[in-house]
Amino acid sequence: MGLKCGIVGLPNVGKSTLFNCLSSAKAQAANFPFCTIEPNLGVVQVPDPRLTRLADIVRPERVVPATVEIVDIAGLVRGASRGEGLGNQFLSHIRECTALIHVLRCFENPNIVHVDGNVHPLRDKEVIDTELQLKDLETVEKRLARVEKQAKTGGDKEARRAYEILLEVKKHLEKGQNVRSLDLKPEDRDWLASQQLLTDKPVLYLCNVDEASAKTGNAHSRAVEDMAAAEGAATLTLAVATEESIAQLETYEEKQLFLQELGLEEPGVNRLIRAAYNMLNLQTFFTAGPKEVRAWTIPRGATAPKAAGEIHSDFEKGFIRAEVIKFEDFVRFGSESACRENGKLSIEGKDYIVEDGDIIHFRFNV
Repeated sequence: MGLKCGIVGLPNVGKSTLFNCLSSAKAQAANFPFCTIEPNLGVVQVPDPRLTRLADIVRPERVVPATVEIVDIAGLVRGASRGEGLGNQFLSHIRECTALIHVLRCFENPNIVHVDGNVHPLRDKEVIDTELQLKDLETVEKRLARVEKQAKTGGDKEARRAYEILLEVKKHLEKGQNVRSLDLKPEDRDWLASQQLLTDKPVLYLCNVDEASAKTGNAHSRAVEDMAAAEGAATLTLAVATEESIAQLETYEEKQLFLQELGLEEPGVNRLIRAAYNMLNLQTFFTAGPKEVRAWTIPRGATAPKAAGEIHSDFEKGFIRAEVIKFEDFVRFGSESACRENGKLSIEGKDYIVEDGDIIHFRFNV
């Protein structure tokens, strides 16, 4: 689907360690800046207890979870918008992502260098914001120059609209504000989304804490939570180094024992993956049969033919109808045939908007 969630932040805040927890594609993690140069891409399985429940009922030959793409991007420093450090590479990699996980260091450890000498997550956040805003301002000014003449002298309505929106964005950026916080009409917001501005991407702030703060957080993480609440952004607190230790344990029993000792119900990365999935505006539908129980990823608001196309393009081209069972009904009655007999299987056409958790069988003809 081409939707990626990028892990961003200053050097040495735990981005690559986090990526290693999330993905089997291991990134190099070390105690020096710019350890990551080329972005690491991992396809991460989305934890979903509904899939396990369906598999317990159907007993298929195989189970396939939904996935989300996570990208570990090189650390950014002051001056990145002017090409300092790995600035230009970093910024181009961010532009290719749909949403961002912004990792902020919220732990003290004298053995791990901080590029600015001390731990101050709100300052670190401002460094990233400023560099992205400066790059967006540069981009907007170039685009304004292209459409200004058409907007002022020609009869091109779209050029006038683009000029007016970009002018609003420019003023907003010049105040030191991220584009995502700009209040626009829905249709203008949709147009702006197509411009791929860096500070317009949705963001989740991840507070990287020490093991002692894994459950309750600390003063640093609480400061980040207050900041994010004011922005209307989400936060998550994780002890990333501890999460890596959990990920390295071989058995489920060992992992559960470790989690119990920490007072946690599940690995924090599970919550992060689900949060990233939601931030990308994705949802899940299922197919269930003796060969396979599978979770499929679609954007929220997708129609039945679009969902069918995720399975195979022929399903979308030759779409006839969708036979839909709600997850709760399938669990209650225990099979497709029982749902059919009890009136819990609905026949839906091309305009049906798929809901999260739908179990669907598609009819098509090519």
